[in-house]
Amino acid sequence: MLALPLIAHGADAPAPQGSIHDGPYVFLNKQEQGFAYWICHSALKLTAINHAQLVRPTDCGSLPEPKLYQGAANVAADTFTKVSKIVALSDVHGQFDVMISLLKAHHIIDDQHHWSFGDGHMVINGDMFDRGHQVNEVLWFLYRLEKEAQAAGGRLHLLMGNHEQMVLRGDLRYVNERYQVSAQLLQRRYDALYHHETEIGQWLRSKHTLVKINNLLFMHAGISPEWLTRKLTISQANQLFRDHVDATKTELKQDDLLNFLFFANGPTWYRGYFKDALTEEQVDDILRYFKVEHLVVGHTSQEQVLGLYHNKIIAIDSSIKKGKTGELLLIDNHKLKRGLFNGEQIAL
Repeated sequence: MLALPLIAHGADAPAPQGSIHDGPYVFLNKQEQGFAYWICHSALKLTAINHAQLVRPTDCGSLPEPKLYQGAANVAADTFTKVSKIVALSDVHGQFDVMISLLKAHHIIDDQHHWSFGDGHMVINGDMFDRGHQVNEVLWFLYRLEKEAQAAGGRLHLLMGNHEQMVLRGDLRYVNERYQVSAQLLQRRYDALYHHETEIGQWLRSKHTLVKINNLLFMHAGISPEWLTRKLTISQANQLFRDHVDATKTELKQDDLLNFLFFANGPTWYRGYFKDALTEEQVDDILRYFKVEHLVVGHTSQEQVLGLYHNKIIAIDSSIKKGKTGELLLIDNHKLKRGLFNGEQIAL
């Protein structure tokens, strides 16, 4: 029988009521390396990791059984050209089933949830965390799919949104109650389940906040005119986000540049396109700065994928977070299409 490593953080807590399954949680500190934690029927269980493969305990639902891989936390390029097909969606917020149904309907994945988009690129415009009850399932699915996409000649770009940033710095206002159970049983704060000494935590900290593909720039919320006055490049901003993602709100607010990047006018929070705050000329200035023709954003909820400013701004937060339906953006040979929940495609 496996000896349970001592948990170094948090105070003792009684076992919560109810029955949930959750996990796996893989910690990389010396004491716990080589083990995976699971929550099965609201009880903490432990399994050994054999040859990087995670195998869930019996009678523990259908939790992910990922294979860990070296290089998962390598920093990828943030600019790509000559990509023939792209799919993008945003603000999944733990709604794993809706996301899977949508990706299957458009043949991005097959019936076994494996990559079937060939050399295409898939972009997740942030906000996997909070609200919904299957955040961990979403994260481990994308962890696996990223490797499958690259093996097929494609790419999966997972961008950081404001809710990723909030959780990693300990702002837990929107965490689903399911994860309160997990945190209690693991005797850690919820954000510590994704700190830099966890497999998923390291993987997340390697991700970009902005990525440029062909003539499109993707980010969670948007680019404000203030960006142009600061003359930042995409790569400079991505590095600043990675370097400071664990900083406290107070620390970020004390630095002028970080205060801009991480809050209201930065690319994970800005909502100006939806408030008539910009003229089309200002939008054109932003596009010229980045040498693109479209900005693709999430963050501000719509009922469908929506083109603004003559499709120069494409809003892809289609309210997946409600757990009922959603849409995605498809780009094939520069043609923009809404991908509906039933698999239908409509020109944008």
